[in-house]
Amino acid sequence: MRPLSAGDPTHVRDYRFLARLGRGSMGGVYLGRSRGGRVVAVKVVRPELADDPEFRERFRREVAMARSVGGIWTAAVIDADPDAEQPWLATEYVPGPTLHRAVADHGPLPEHTVRGLAAGLAEALAAVHRAGLVHRDLKPANVLLGPDGPRVIDFGISRASHSSTLTATGAFLGTPGYFSPEQT
Repeated sequence: MRPLSAGDPTHVRDYRFLARLGRGSMGGVYLGRSRGGRVVAVKVVRPELADDPEFRERFRREVAMARSVGGIWTAAVIDADPDAEQPWLATEYVPGPTLHRAVADHGPLPEHTVRGLAAGLAEALAAVHRAGLVHRDLKPANVLLGPDGPRVIDFGISRASHSSTLTATGAFLGTPGYFSPEQT
């Protein structure tokens, strides 16, 4: 978590930003608070992406897919506006590091922790699949280690399992090193 910088937004709709949680290819993620005091994580899309109709459609899909999974093993969607001038998505704030950050900061996890994490991730993926989705970018940076277990985040390149389109010809979606064997 970092303080807001001069170039960061200070709010969207009714959510006032308190800090920056991270930055990704889509934009920034901020720790926000609603008027009623609820703490949320808000992903705000970069302005240049907001002008791209294909990107907007992809973001609308991300919001719909994240909503369809629910919040048991994912960060539940609280609010979103994919049609805003600068689209955004607010989810519950899960206090805890990503799996990537935990391992980078503290080294390999103990065996009993890994077993619990694996069981939680298996349940999370089962919930994602029951919702009719394929995540397509499951990696340590997209797993939050919450106090009540792991949470899978970032449905930006997910797809409906019944969809016939996987990718565009010659295109790869996901993070190299975490591609499925058949994609590699």
